[in-house]
Amino acid sequence: MNISIILASYDSGHFHGGCGQGPDALIAGGLAEALKLAGHDVAVQDIGKVVEDDQEREIGTGFAVCNAVSGEVRIALDNGRFPIVLAGNCLTSAGAVAGEGANAIIWADQHGDLNTPDTSTSGFLDGMALATVLGLCWRRMAAQIPGLKPVDPARCVLVNARDLDPAEQELLETMPIIRSECPDWAAAAAKLKAAGAERVHMHIDLDIHDPEELQANRYTTPGGPAPDEVRSAMCGLAGPLTIAGLTISAYDPAFDPKGDVPPLVGELVVDLLSTMEAR
Repeated sequence: MNISIILASYDSGHFHGGCGQGPDALIAGGLAEALKLAGHDVAVQDIGKVVEDDQEREIGTGFAVCNAVSGEVRIALDNGRFPIVLAGNCLTSAGAVAGEGANAIIWADQHGDLNTPDTSTSGFLDGMALATVLGLCWRRMAAQIPGLKPVDPARCVLVNARDLDPAEQELLETMPIIRSECPDWAAAAAKLKAAGAERVHMHIDLDIHDPEELQANRYTTPGGPAPDEVRSAMCGLAGPLTIAGLTISAYDPAFDPKGDVPPLVGELVVDLLSTMEAR
């Protein structure tokens, strides 16, 4: 398979800060090499700096990153390449969804990312990432991302979200978002297909993992699946569905002193692509 790895090295408006160091660390840790060894043709593209230093405001910069990613994803697809976005922030998935023309999404994350400016108690933009993709907030900003159409909540699978704010819990009780745990992916895949999913974006926030097994960043909370359970679930979901692209986000190498994360990400992506090729 022809692959384009797209680096979006921003975290909360800061270039190469915090989780913004993750994309380079995953490449340095051997992700591209692992894919090449598995027989894939790999090109690496970096969106670079999208704003000047004195303009690095979290909201404006976050959406500027989405705009840049949307363009790179579209170029990759036009060239017959499968896009893999390595991102510091989860909001970046909105750019990938836009570039892919995806009409469904799998959101694997320990958080719901379903807050809005009206419900958030922290003001953390990334806590509103999935809400933005679903058209629940930041509509005017999101409308400026080329190609973005809000995903119907009925075509959204939320995987292993274990750290939810009260407002997110309330929202999930009223919306048709599909909830799933890693071992039980089959029912979620069937529901997504029945809801009309045609092109599915897969988003994996690495803090979905049990931090006792794999610590990806500062935001992890106890519990969650082991790496092999995440890999099995993502491959299981990819089997019956058409995956249009992949985002891997929120890896802060400062919380991974032994460098455990990059090899496991390599295994996950290699297995996922193998599943897709076997369809």
